[in-house]
Amino acid sequence: MTVDIRPLTPDRWDDFEALFGPDGAVYGCWCMYLRLPLRELDANGNAGNRRAMRQIVDDRVPGLLAYEDGRAVGWVSVAPREEFGRLNRSRITRRVDDQPAWGITCFSIDPAARGHGVATALLDAAVGHAADRGATLIEGYPVDTSAGPISEGAAFHGTAAMFAAAGFEEVLRRNDSRPIMRRHVVAS
Repeated sequence: MTVDIRPLTPDRWDDFEALFGPDGAVYGCWCMYLRLPLRELDANGNAGNRRAMRQIVDDRVPGLLAYEDGRAVGWVSVAPREEFGRLNRSRITRRVDDQPAWGITCFSIDPAARGHGVATALLDAAVGHAADRGATLIEGYPVDTSAGPISEGAAFHGTAAMFAAAGFEEVLRRNDSRPIMRRHVVAS
């Protein structure tokens, strides 16, 4: 499968909505899960989280879309770590140190496109996107599947094997299945 990767800009919002569907991907989060406190995420509901993401898209690029034959088939969230407040409030993903980093936090792949390299293409593009914007350190918070398979819903952070294949190295593990992985890059 050949995919075309593009930034999520206001003119691509309809494609993002089509990919996420009426339920907003996972439980109506609209990729706001790591951006908002849980209480606010829940209070917003599907419609409120959709509006919150739309406001972000109107202000800046929060991630990338993968297209096949003109249709969005995948998403990756990539931004400076500071945009993901819940990372720092989590005992598993709180900061390793004070180095500035960009985070790759979420993937959403159309079920028909899974297993065709879309997530890998998005991960590679996310690294380039961050480096083009001055990032020198990029983090991922994937799931380690070496102990066995996981549900599709649990894979939205990506897998440790996928991040390792893309040149990320594990730097810390505070949980058996959730390493923090990093890749140093040269800012463009």
